[in-house]
Amino acid sequence: MMKPGDVKTIADAKQIITERGLSHVKVGLFDNDGIMRGKYMNKGKFFSSLDSGFAFCDVVLGWDSQDQLYEDAGIKYTGWHTGFPDAPVKVIPDSCRDISFEPGMLLFLCQFDGNAAEICPRNTLGRILKKADAMGLEAYAAFEYEFFMFNETPHSARNKSYRNLEPITPGAFGYSILRNSVQSDLHKELLELGERMDFPIESLHTETGPGVLEAALAVDCARAAADKAALFKTFTKVWAQRRDMMATFMAKWSNDCAGQSGHIHISLRHNDGTGSAFYDPDQPMNMSRLQRHFIAGQQKLMPELMVMMAQTVNAYSRLVPGFWAPVDATWGCENRTTALRVIPGTDKSQRVEFRLGSADANPYIALAASLGAGLYGIEHKLEPDPMVIGNAYEQEHPSHQALPQNIMDAAAALRDSVVARQLFGDEFVAHYAASREWEGREFRKHITDWELERYFEII
Repeated sequence: MMKPGDVKTIADAKQIITERGLSHVKVGLFDNDGIMRGKYMNKGKFFSSLDSGFAFCDVVLGWDSQDQLYEDAGIKYTGWHTGFPDAPVKVIPDSCRDISFEPGMLLFLCQFDGNAAEICPRNTLGRILKKADAMGLEAYAAFEYEFFMFNETPHSARNKSYRNLEPITPGAFGYSILRNSVQSDLHKELLELGERMDFPIESLHTETGPGVLEAALAVDCARAAADKAALFKTFTKVWAQRRDMMATFMAKWSNDCAGQSGHIHISLRHNDGTGSAFYDPDQPMNMSRLQRHFIAGQQKLMPELMVMMAQTVNAYSRLVPGFWAPVDATWGCENRTTALRVIPGTDKSQRVEFRLGSADANPYIALAASLGAGLYGIEHKLEPDPMVIGNAYEQEHPSHQALPQNIMDAAAALRDSVVARQLFGDEFVAHYAASREWEGREFRKHITDWELERYFEII
């Protein structure tokens, strides 16, 4: 019997479905916000879709995380003015996976085709990977996620207005053997989920905070790494809710806790098989000339691409000094106070950790931004600013390293970026920037608890 990992071609996909006697499969793709959208599809329709693609309403590229349409947002691709037509979608046969909670059921990832491909997150990453290939390089990545777990359900959290939620463990106890031994069944289930659904978790531990965990996913080629990161976030939430628990990947859910990161480790290898493009044992930090240029590109473009890594209003609440999140486009060697952390290693392990992204970022878009910026640095032989030694939060940095402080400024920086349009295309930049400006305007419509408590009586 064929296994999901054996599926590489359209013929393989048809074979495994036939062998299992399935009447339906599940298909899904990811929208601007990194949310998985999809449906069940019967066998006949799916076989036809494998051969010729299928149609999916393009509204999923024209609404936000609450299914609110982008109205009066300057979105040109889709909207009431187009009638929200169907867009072509292509099935990705080698994305086949078992779904742990549905015995025998298979999941296939998809991506938009045709004109919709210009703004599709997975295709946007694909364009950057083609650029890398043309430069003789192959990108590898590994994502790390912090996420909080609660003894709550979607109903109980709403009934409590998201206040006084009960975390699965109290207090702060990072890297706790006590916690992961007492809750070994929970940890084991999540590790097994990662193995069964092909987003293997390299390490899992408690972080500092009530009920917070950190999972480091195994390294893979960049496109597969983004697929696995997106699936990890989706099905960790599924797994938790099936246990009458909730997992949140909000960038910062509480004023009392540190934010939640979505760090990305990136390395490049020569695609002719000659080894790491980042490793040079004759240079300080084992850092090759190409890695220096790569870091320089990431550093230079970070302010104008920031909204691709910090995509929600909430993400900017995480970016404050002293909370393990960068506030300037800095770099250092093994320095977790900087935005870019060079990790000296071997031909196999030399890499850079991109620490700006938060847990709520779309993995495809965040990786496209961080990787695309680095490739730009290589292409233009850029040199980084002097590296930071010591606590970056306590030091003054050049003004050009300052990062936007809110989503509206960050979206404007992307919209105005000539380099972003060169890397990702005019269509993507215009569409994505408009969608983030929409997010900012929606926030402005609401009064926060902080404002009520501060002004209601006194002012």
